[in-house]
Amino acid sequence: LKNLVAEWVNRDFKPTHPVDPDDKHSRGFTHDVCGKLLCPAELDWNNLDVRTGIRDRSEGHVVTDLSFPAFLYDKYTTDPNDLEEGLFKGKILIQGYKAVFTSPSSAKDVAGDGDGADVIRDNTRAKKSCAGMKVKKHVAQIIQMEKVTPRSIAYIACQVRFALSSVTSWRSIDGDFDYVQFWRTIVDFFEKAPGREAQRRVNKLLEWWTRCAIYSSTSLA
Repeated sequence: LKNLVAEWVNRDFKPTHPVDPDDKHSRGFTHDVCGKLLCPAELDWNNLDVRTGIRDRSEGHVVTDLSFPAFLYDKYTTDPNDLEEGLFKGKILIQGYKAVFTSPSSAKDVAGDGDGADVIRDNTRAKKSCAGMKVKKHVAQIIQMEKVTPRSIAYIACQVRFALSSVTSWRSIDGDFDYVQFWRTIVDFFEKAPGREAQRRVNKLLEWWTRCAIYSSTSLA
């Protein structure tokens, strides 16, 4: 995802200093856009003191796996009164998922929020029009992944964070950030929802993911 993430960031944000697809040293918190996407959701990256604090790793601004980064959120923004609102609907997260499990080309077209009815309708039409034709299968089809799972979301979240970071080779610990714990926290969010209502919201979110990442890509395979 290293090169793809650079492409997506440059296309969507048009930063003054574009992300170099071949150089990870310029990413991470030293880069204004990568830093914004990696910034803990409860902090305001637009605040100069916050940016400086994170870069200097000063007290109260140390980034750990205990906070969800902004790239996990829809439109990369959060509601301070409801940190669950828009969580796991970040565009670059969905793009990363589709690039790995469906195809890099399908990641160029990420649908916005919605009930997914249009996606399913278009997918049905595509199946009818392609009846009898040989089409290339994507990874999700090859491994018979019919729905998005919490663990696959967690895996992609780790991969996207790594691609946004300045670390050049994979390691489970990045400074104060523990990728293993980050993965577990995301999985637990889905698999250990506290109560019936929370589980209902989680199930609805997973259904939304399946429509966006699997159904919408079938017609593109």
